[in-house]
Amino acid sequence: MARRDPVGKIKTSNAIYPILIGLAVVGYMFYKDFNPEVFSVMDFSFKVLGWLFAAFLFMFFRDFGYIIRLRILSNKQLSWIKAFRIIMLWEFTSAITPSAVGGTSIAIVYVHKEGISVGRSSAIVMLTSFFDELYFIFMFPLLLFTVGQSNLFDLNSTTEHTFALGLMSIALIGYGLKFIYTAILSYGLFINPRGLKWMLLKIFKLPFLRRWHRSINNIGTDIILSSRELKQHGFGFWVKSVLATFLSWSSRHLVANAIILAFFGYGDQVLLFARQLVMWIMMLIIPTPGGSGFAEYIFTVFCGDLIPVTPDLQNAAATLTAVVWRLVTYYPYLIIGVVIFPRWVNAHFSKRAFPSKKIHKNEKGR
Repeated sequence: MARRDPVGKIKTSNAIYPILIGLAVVGYMFYKDFNPEVFSVMDFSFKVLGWLFAAFLFMFFRDFGYIIRLRILSNKQLSWIKAFRIIMLWEFTSAITPSAVGGTSIAIVYVHKEGISVGRSSAIVMLTSFFDELYFIFMFPLLLFTVGQSNLFDLNSTTEHTFALGLMSIALIGYGLKFIYTAILSYGLFINPRGLKWMLLKIFKLPFLRRWHRSINNIGTDIILSSRELKQHGFGFWVKSVLATFLSWSSRHLVANAIILAFFGYGDQVLLFARQLVMWIMMLIIPTPGGSGFAEYIFTVFCGDLIPVTPDLQNAAATLTAVVWRLVTYYPYLIIGVVIFPRWVNAHFSKRAFPSKKIHKNEKGR
């Protein structure tokens, strides 16, 4: 199935790589830190079922918020089923590509193939990215002020100070990149879209950047289209889009809170929420697909000291929590994607989707 669309580079077989990486890292962590005594302090009452249900409910709200936002951005041109399918395909793509790449570029194809024009699809995906970045831009300093820098980055006593400083540096670099991206995008969307495109094209004419000139031209066009799209909406559009974004991302970060509450009881839930947000900022620069391996490891290091158990059981408790956390938040999208992606590709890229090829052959035979 030869085609230029970036979807052609996505293969369901790629799902095996993040699984192998994750299993390797988790296996090493279990070998290094596992202590069977941790099961003696875990709560296995009916309360566990309640909080695990809450964890899955948060995942439902995460996707539901995304679906609502797609419906808002498309002026309800996308049905509930189409919006759901796009989100599942988008999450699957993000799960099998590096965190720094994600599924945003391919999401334009997903939206377009569900009945939206290419220009509006680009605008929808760009606005989605814009709202996501806004969430981090505002929530990071708010949570930093709420919990304090020392609590956010100073980990347990067994962690070296230099390592904690390294985590803080990664988070600040990630936040800085997001802030710069959002500032440039805001200038293009709200002030001078054509001026931004002109400036980007000038910059990317430099010899060492020229290979990306064509891509930047497309991005500039997307910004212009997105800017036109925004002018058509009023205050209610912004309120609904921001609320849907807040619902999605906040629900995502509350999953680990529910899992820890299920097995280990109460701890500092606000600080745990804040550290998860910082973790997602860190994952911006991680090269593994879906952050596989890194996510499990950094969770045990960055959030393990917030699990209310004795110090000798903290590593084991953190490893178990990290495994359950990824089972709830990551692996379902691999499974769903492997099921629906091939069917979606066959439905939208089959020969019947390209009748022009048959016409071309008939004309050739005349």
